[in-house]
Amino acid sequence: MNPTKEQIYRDVDALRGTILSINDFIHDNPELGNEEFKAVELLTRTLAEHGFQVETGVAGLATAFSAIYQNKQGGPVIGLLCEYDALEGLGHGCGHNLQGASIVGAAIALARNLGDLPATVAVYGTPAEETTSGKLPMIRAGVFDQLDVALMMHGGDRTTVDGKSLAMNMVEFVFTGKAAHAAVAPEKGISALDGLLLMFHAIEYMREHVRTDVRIHGVITDGGVVPNIVPDRAAAQFYIRAADRPYLDTVVERVYNAARGAALATGTQVEIHEMKTCENKINVESLNQLLLQNAREAGIQDISPPRSSTGSTDFANVTYRIPGACLRVAFVPFGTSSHSTEWVEAGVSEAGHTAVILAAKALAGAGFDLAADPATLSRIKEDFRQAKDASYLL
Repeated sequence: MNPTKEQIYRDVDALRGTILSINDFIHDNPELGNEEFKAVELLTRTLAEHGFQVETGVAGLATAFSAIYQNKQGGPVIGLLCEYDALEGLGHGCGHNLQGASIVGAAIALARNLGDLPATVAVYGTPAEETTSGKLPMIRAGVFDQLDVALMMHGGDRTTVDGKSLAMNMVEFVFTGKAAHAAVAPEKGISALDGLLLMFHAIEYMREHVRTDVRIHGVITDGGVVPNIVPDRAAAQFYIRAADRPYLDTVVERVYNAARGAALATGTQVEIHEMKTCENKINVESLNQLLLQNAREAGIQDISPPRSSTGSTDFANVTYRIPGACLRVAFVPFGTSSHSTEWVEAGVSEAGHTAVILAAKALAGAGFDLAADPATLSRIKEDFRQAKDASYLL
């Protein structure tokens, strides 16, 4: 019997109980980045039970994994990436519980229905998206190099594909000075907090003189201990973003100079620590359209244009190396902000469950098209090459 998408959809429906139990378990057991041991155990155990070859500890990360299903020799290697970390103090306010569940459902249903089509289904668990980013060391280790395409899903307030994303540098600034009694001998102290605050002021003056797509936002993580001791240490974390990497690099250097100038002006020392960098996403329109077409075929009616305002994602770094696309599936009312209690509550709602099942069908359908039609994949790869070349001209 020739494989069909209708059979894929039936298999997803048959797996509904398994898929939704994964979603609800991860939602009800939120784990921070690099600590997602319960989620990884459940995801990998389920995939192994359905014939996937599982490896944990990928790229030296305790909660990264791969699960591979090879159907005959040759054919495309279709990557399905998922995240499962939660937000500190909030839980799954970004809907990452939806991802692992839908990816497992899509992977199993696709693997079952390849028939005689040569293809490999490769599931990758990528930890700590919200913090240190598991994808970055996985990229450096060459984990994704064998993929022909990488697909993801994400919950959202609308069903669409990710369009642009902002390139980003996540940076820590640590100022050091000299402690002293703030009342008895303030002249003997050098306030690290003064240096830090002066840096904040300098950055504020920058805002008028950068492009409108630039975003610079930071918080003080260490401002001293008690008021009557001159702080000898002060620290802050900043996210610095822009629409493209070349321009962002110029903004980052200006922020660094603001920090260095503040240190010079206050007699402090500053250390600058790069914590995480994300590129701006390389969009492959033919791959985006393939995902949207499969979303329609899976039964999603209301498709929206990509978001005009967006943040940053480490998935963008993957898209610099291979064609990649992320399908966002609505599970909260339009306009509902992510990283909110509304997103947490919706993660196990009827709308959340529906989004997981529809996403599994759409992603499995897209994977089936890529395996069944080599011309589609060839066109996507050529579009990727052109889009990547154009990105370097920004």
